[in-house]
Amino acid sequence: MRIAVITGASAGIGREFVYAVDRELRFDEIWVIARREERLQELREKCRNPIRPISLDLSDTENVKRYQALLEQEKPEIGLLINAAGCGVFGPFEEKDLDKLLMSARLNALALTAMCHVSLPYMKEGAAIVNMGSNSAWQPVPYQAVYGASKSYVLNLSRAMGRELKTRGIHVMCVCPGWIKTEFQQNAHHDDYIRYVDRWYGPDEVAEQAMKDLKKKKTVSILGHPVRRQVRLVKFLPVKLVMDIWCKQQGIQ
Repeated sequence: MRIAVITGASAGIGREFVYAVDRELRFDEIWVIARREERLQELREKCRNPIRPISLDLSDTENVKRYQALLEQEKPEIGLLINAAGCGVFGPFEEKDLDKLLMSARLNALALTAMCHVSLPYMKEGAAIVNMGSNSAWQPVPYQAVYGASKSYVLNLSRAMGRELKTRGIHVMCVCPGWIKTEFQQNAHHDDYIRYVDRWYGPDEVAEQAMKDLKKKKTVSILGHPVRRQVRLVKFLPVKLVMDIWCKQQGIQ
């Protein structure tokens, strides 16, 4: 049985990845993973590929062991793994709830790491891993410090894994979009600290661009010329200046 595995599939970019994969590729099953089982069940009626809903809260990395046990039982071939689950906390680091900060770090970085590690034994030459990064991955981001740091981790992990797995013929790509209109933004409660957004993109646009870039074997997928220009600029500016510009844009110290 050849499958695709997509986390964060109940909403936002994860859900759009399910639709994009379903349109463009054929698998015996697409395993969709998220907390909300009812949202996952809905995908069965909207996709051509068979959908297997798997209700897991990956912010508890112990739940990855349940996924691993299912792999051991089913012994599928994983043709594509998309790690799209993620969350963020916006605001001053010292004022934010510690449990929420740690949950964000676990979900964005540790759960993604675990999903890659336990999935790799079931991947063959020609398979691919797509990890959800962010435009925040390129710089330290005051007032979303843990989120930005976790996405930098994802970017660097993806690049290093891609180099290692090249010998096995497994491709790794990190998706680093700019501002995306999703439930994630609503749940992050960012209005007091994010006042300036140059442009919003849709999650469907991100998934569509990522699928195009995956076919081209790109290691990083970035949607939109403004975001690409910003990434190039950040590489040449001093880190302190980049953070100063960010804070000035948002009207914060």
